[in-house]
Amino acid sequence: MTRIIKICLYLLLSVIPINAFSQPATLDTLVSKSLDVSPKLRMLEAKYKAAQMQSNVDSHLPDPMLTFGVANLPTDTFSFTQEPMTGKVIALSQAVPFPGKLDSIRDVNNKAAEIIKQEIEDAKNEIVKSVSQNYYELIFVRKAIEVAKENLKLLHNINQVVRTNYTVGKSSQQNLFKVELEITNLNDKIEELKNKENMVTAMLNASLLQSQDTHIITDDLPVLQYYDLTQQQLDSLVIQNRPYLAGIKLAKQRAKLQEKLANYDYYPNFNFLVQYSQRDRIAKTDTGLADFATFMVGISLPLNFGGKVSSKVEETQALQTMYDAQYHLSLQMLDGNFGTSISMLNSLQERIKLIQEVQLPQAQQTFSATLSSYQVGQVDFINVIDAQNKLYQIQTNLYRLKTDYFKEIEELKFLTGAKELK
Repeated sequence: MTRIIKICLYLLLSVIPINAFSQPATLDTLVSKSLDVSPKLRMLEAKYKAAQMQSNVDSHLPDPMLTFGVANLPTDTFSFTQEPMTGKVIALSQAVPFPGKLDSIRDVNNKAAEIIKQEIEDAKNEIVKSVSQNYYELIFVRKAIEVAKENLKLLHNINQVVRTNYTVGKSSQQNLFKVELEITNLNDKIEELKNKENMVTAMLNASLLQSQDTHIITDDLPVLQYYDLTQQQLDSLVIQNRPYLAGIKLAKQRAKLQEKLANYDYYPNFNFLVQYSQRDRIAKTDTGLADFATFMVGISLPLNFGGKVSSKVEETQALQTMYDAQYHLSLQMLDGNFGTSISMLNSLQERIKLIQEVQLPQAQQTFSATLSSYQVGQVDFINVIDAQNKLYQIQTNLYRLKTDYFKEIEELKFLTGAKELK
């Protein structure tokens, strides 16, 4: 009996669609998956690793040079025992830059890796913004479809009333055509919204690296949280948190380190050489000869021909000035965006409150009263259609404004680099 129950349970589970157990996809889940699979992040992380490895390549001594040779070999006999000056030579040399130069190279390369790290963080924030905005847009489109279908039911109910009145001579054929036209128009609007739903879903699926027609289950819009933001508050957040600005600061620091590195070219580099010469006995006199050891130090002469060193130093100084100007230019542009966003958020807040507290209740009451009045012949049919259209527009507009509010908050989070706007 137990076995039969297990088999029945297995068959039941096998025919139930997996989607039946699916839960709405949370925004955090979608964002986390997008970050995990992002090719852009993988590319930047590889670039960061390469920059770290570059420090190991450039900041160590070059390989020593091992030399083998023959010195003063007579060309008439090519004999090693004919002349006392003939010897077999082995030499080892090592080039050494001026003390501190290798450390300076390491500092420059490490700073380059830090800049890429900030680039990665900024790219992550951009992915979060993109996924969040598309997710909110998908919620809006589906809510708009839901509202449209609810209004379509109202129109069908109105259509029944009109048909009833038409059969008893209380309504004209023109009214019947009018309501059917409104039904057709609303069906067309629903199809338009469905097409937009497919487009937004495809963009989200592209971020998740999955098939464009994969269904994404969404929840309702979150509870709206109003923000009282100021320009000074956003300026403080962006200076503290925006990876892009941090990257510009690091680029200026790197240019300063490059200036320090360029100044090392005013100092000499060195080359140390140790050489050993082995000599054979002279054949004619059977005289043994001592071997030779040679020690040499080479010093480069930094003559700055053509101003090549001073030009390199001036180039790094110009880069510092450029990055400083770029930083302040970025702040200026962000200030303009902040002013626009604050104005938009304040406007959206007021419009949402106005619709929720005044326009929507009024539109609902107006539609109910107009429909009741039409049923008893007190108002014309056109008033019912106008009231219904007004209600539909207000309901849709409310979701549009709420969605725009959430999307603008995500834009500000990206611009400031902050996780929360507090």
